[in-house]
Amino acid sequence: MAGPRLAVAYSGGRDSSALLHATLAVAAQMGLGVVALHVHHGLSAHADRWLAHCERQCQRWAAAGMPVAFDHRRIKGRPARGDSVEAWARRARYTALREMAIEHAANLVLLAHHRQDQAETLLLQALRGGGVAGLAAMPRVAEREGITWMRPWLDMPPDEIAAYVRRHRLRHIEDDSNADRRFARNRLRLDVWPALTAAFAQADAALAATAAWAREAQVCAEDLARIDLAALEVGRGLDLVAWESLSPERRSNALRFWLKACAGAAASSAVVQRLLSELPGRAPAQWHLEGFTLRRYRGRLECHAGTGPTTEPLQAKVSTLCVRRAGTYALRGWGGCLRVRRVAAGGVPMSSLTELRLVARGGGEQFQAAPGRPPRSLKKQFQALSVPAWRRDGPLVYCGEQLLYVPGLGIDARAVGGNGGAQASLEWLADHA
Repeated sequence: MAGPRLAVAYSGGRDSSALLHATLAVAAQMGLGVVALHVHHGLSAHADRWLAHCERQCQRWAAAGMPVAFDHRRIKGRPARGDSVEAWARRARYTALREMAIEHAANLVLLAHHRQDQAETLLLQALRGGGVAGLAAMPRVAEREGITWMRPWLDMPPDEIAAYVRRHRLRHIEDDSNADRRFARNRLRLDVWPALTAAFAQADAALAATAAWAREAQVCAEDLARIDLAALEVGRGLDLVAWESLSPERRSNALRFWLKACAGAAASSAVVQRLLSELPGRAPAQWHLEGFTLRRYRGRLECHAGTGPTTEPLQAKVSTLCVRRAGTYALRGWGGCLRVRRVAAGGVPMSSLTELRLVARGGGEQFQAAPGRPPRSLKKQFQALSVPAWRRDGPLVYCGEQLLYVPGLGIDARAVGGNGGAQASLEWLADHA
């Protein structure tokens, strides 16, 4: 099958069978090739039979002169414990469809979602507390990672698709999982939808129109966020003073957009509401959220990868350490490691590292930043160097009563070795840095 190609996601069900058939009729007239992409999830006992049906159907159409090729992908693995089967299957399906489309040089994939699917998606998002982005439901066209996904029948009522299938006598499968009420969409479709349409005959059209309005609102909200963030972003950070000058609604909108850009995924409503109430202020603070850490310092908010301190049961902190060679030493209970490197000068004597004491800050400790400078309290040294709170975590490192090293400040000038003997630099590496 030479020439340009497009792809159709083909499950073998009524809707995708109709879409594939209609697409082939148009493609034949335009000189286009079509590849039908089938995903075998392995979740149903009938999955092998469905795969065989789809392959035979495409073979019959190809023999009749239709410009169709067939490909399939078997999904390996199972949903993780606690993961939604629906969400897992959806992620796996789109990944498989994208991989097959790329292999067949098809940069356009057609999906058979119709008007009732759109209305159901809006209702499910509303019931889950979704915001404007959720209520926008499914986009008609979306481009992700080089593939354009299109839903040409998003305004099509399902009755018209059923009529098309009858008119052309299309063979299709019935997925028995559609009757499984464990899945939220099935409960909505089987138990709620009949009563809803009995009371409101045009429910699907009205809800689909609402989704379209929500999508327009979402696009406008994103454009406004870009305008606001152009004035709020400073390097990797967010200017909280300027952010607080916005109206509450624009603060929320800009924060949501910024978090999504930083973390790669939309933050939950609960997370956004918490931050809206806790972010105003000037004291250093940090928030450990799923997949990333937010840090506020001197009027700026920064987003860092990682979830912060371990959530495993607390361990007793190791209080002593013997270092005889360079390397990285994990310090149990402290949430990080001490890196030791050999240096020619400016380090502490290697001989002073064989009996180290690891101590938490208690107050009153003095640190000398450089030769000739007076020792000052750790608090004043941290403030003078603008060291944020999360850079101060970790143990103070002593040899006997001599302070050698302070996380965030470095080696105490009084502990630096002379010109003779092996020396080492020390560096604290926090797990959540």
